[in-house]
Amino acid sequence: MTQIYQQYKGQVEFFVVYVQEAHPTDGWQTDSNIQEGVLFRQHQSYEEREEVAQSCSLDLHIGLPILIEEIDNAIDEAYGAAPERLYLVGKDGKVAYHGGAGPHFFDLDEWKQAIEACVEVEANP
Repeated sequence: MTQIYQQYKGQVEFFVVYVQEAHPTDGWQTDSNIQEGVLFRQHQSYEEREEVAQSCSLDLHIGLPILIEEIDNAIDEAYGAAPERLYLVGKDGKVAYHGGAGPHFFDLDEWKQAIEACVEVEANP
């Protein structure tokens, strides 16, 4: 993902959108999160969500800009963003690519092809 970001960041805007906690300590916690020390409760405020997002960004070495969803979870609900998804939104505001549930069903080659197609359309209108 980082390689695709580096290759196209001058032509496409990239963002990670941090949404509600998928496996909170006060909800459906997973064994792997416990083993890895990923122990966050479901966010109770935007400030708490922002703090956890910053922690994840640093711990996971995320180099893409991060946007933080409001506490109402409207983006998560509208786009089915959980667990994780790769999207490409065209300049017209329409979804040009909607990937499978990640990380197991990410198809980075497919996502890259969608980006290349959008860049080509922009270059040759």
